[in-house]
Amino acid sequence: QVQLVESGGGLVQAGGSLRLSCVATGSIFKIDVMGWYRQAPGKQRELVATIMAGGNTNYADSVKGRFTISRDNPKNTVYLQMNSLKSEDTAAYYCNGNIVRGWGLRADNYWGQGTQVTVSS
Repeated sequence: QVQLVESGGGLVQAGGSLRLSCVATGSIFKIDVMGWYRQAPGKQRELVATIMAGGNTNYADSVKGRFTISRDNPKNTVYLQMNSLKSEDTAAYYCNGNIVRGWGLRADNYWGQGTQVTVSS
């Protein structure tokens, strides 16, 4: 069984910073891409940032220059450093990962339970 567990959400004033963490636990052989998505009330879930096992990153235009995604492969952990937060960043943030559970198996996609980020203006 594989689980993704997020932490680090909370309430912050506009212009402030937060750091989200997501650790993958369970039977894990390797993790390919990991990423962060967010969903605001009444809106569809959207990509925030992704990072490949080798470190290549991809960001939504709305967060470029403000957010930084990173990962610690030995710890099966991905981070999202969020700076210069805006009220429009308010959303539930979800961790996502493509995880291989054993040799010769295909990768399955997993989601965390989400962590709320609220930015007050």
